[in-house]
Amino acid sequence: MERLLVVAGVALALWAVSCLTMVLLASRLPDGLMRQVAEFLPSCVTAARTLRSHPAVPRRAKVALLVAIAWVVSPIDLLPEFLPVIGPLDDVVAVILLLRYAARRIPRDVVLAAWPSDPRLLLRLLGQDRTAPSVG
Repeated sequence: MERLLVVAGVALALWAVSCLTMVLLASRLPDGLMRQVAEFLPSCVTAARTLRSHPAVPRRAKVALLVAIAWVVSPIDLLPEFLPVIGPLDDVVAVILLLRYAARRIPRDVVLAAWPSDPRLLLRLLGQDRTAPSVG
C-alpha cells in the first residue's frame, strides 16, 4: 500500500511539473497563431466565468457557458488527455461549439469585453456578427 502511494505521489508530481512547464513555455511563445491557440482554452474559461455574471447574458447562454467550463475542468473526457495532439481535441471542439452557441445570444460587444486576450482568434471563431447591420 505504501509503495502505491509513493507511485501515485510521483505520478502526481510529474503531472504537476509538466503542466507548469507547459504554462511557462506557452507564456514565452511569440505573438501569433500559436500563442493564441495556447491561450485559447484558458481565455474561454475566463470569458465564460465573466459572462455568467453579466446581466445582458440570457439564461440559455449562461447554461451553455457553465457546461463549457464544466467540460474543460472535468477529468472525464471522450478522448484521454494523454493522447498526443488529439487528447485535448474534445475539449477544444466542445468549448468552441458551446461558445458559438452562447455568443449568438449575447451582444457582440459584451462577448468581446469579456475576452481576456487578443480578440482576433475569437472573432474568427465566432464568425460574422448576425446582429450587426450588413455592409453593402
